[in-house]
Amino acid sequence: MAMEGGAESNYNSSTESQLEQSSPRKSPPPLPSQDHEEKATYVKFLLSNAEAGSIIGKGGSTITEFQSRSGARIQLSRNYEVFPGTPDRIVMVSGFLDDILKAVDLILGKLMDEFYAEDGGDVDPRSKFRLVVPNSSCGGIIGKGGATIKSFIEDSRAGIKISPQDYNFPGLHDRIVTVTGTLEEQMRAIELILFKLADDPYYMQSMNAPFQYAAVYVGMNYGYGPPNRVGGRYPNNRQQNKVAPLEVRDNSMTIGVADEHVGLVLGRNGRSIIEISQLSGARIKISDRGDFLSGTSDRKVTITGSQRAIRTAESMISRKVATISVRE
Repeated sequence: MAMEGGAESNYNSSTESQLEQSSPRKSPPPLPSQDHEEKATYVKFLLSNAEAGSIIGKGGSTITEFQSRSGARIQLSRNYEVFPGTPDRIVMVSGFLDDILKAVDLILGKLMDEFYAEDGGDVDPRSKFRLVVPNSSCGGIIGKGGATIKSFIEDSRAGIKISPQDYNFPGLHDRIVTVTGTLEEQMRAIELILFKLADDPYYMQSMNAPFQYAAVYVGMNYGYGPPNRVGGRYPNNRQQNKVAPLEVRDNSMTIGVADEHVGLVLGRNGRSIIEISQLSGARIKISDRGDFLSGTSDRKVTITGSQRAIRTAESMISRKVATISVRE
């Protein structure tokens, strides 16, 4: 969720009656079906670390209250498990459709009050709310010739924009749907989008892996074997601060990568190594040609950062090199 600088909307309606018709609690639900209220589904969205802390509350009191009041389950990724390309955490709310909408309403209402409302302001605060939607399900939201998304914008009076697919992060199959508006406008738009997604069988396939980005990009589930000549690990332990927590110490480790496989780690125009560095948070340096680990023909790859960043970068490099074994 991010602060909005202006009142953004692709389609505006000036009449008071149209505003009342688009209220999330007064408008009839789209695609009426007896199954919708009892259909289990989910919604994912992004929050900053500060916003996530507000939703969790002291000792988890707020999230516990919201779950109790709504009947939905609310899960948050850990503070270092972020959506690729952003510093933001992932939230997943799951349960029956009506319960999910209640939980999102509670979450958005709290965030509006704490982060976006202006003291003494007569105008309802506006913000941007970012949903995470599988790429395969975005077509249903857009509709033929954009007809569906246009109808959602006209009904809710919220701005709705779908990001292009980001090819900078291999394995990322989700896109960001940004909903801009007041609380009522956002809730109506989210309701319309969720009813549409609930009928999409492909959408439900992502429900069982709420924070798969953590497994792919943060290195939570990587193994540490040396596939296809990724050499041994040599901790340098530079600049360690004995007082600082393990996660913030500045450590350094050198691993070996076969000379013929260094190009795979570097990538075209250095793209792969830049990507690994960005996703892991580590700094990576590869030795010059002919500068090998003692007694080997492996180039030195020095990884510097926190222990978690080093583990993540090492694992991503190992996986890159391991693809050679599969091809061979």
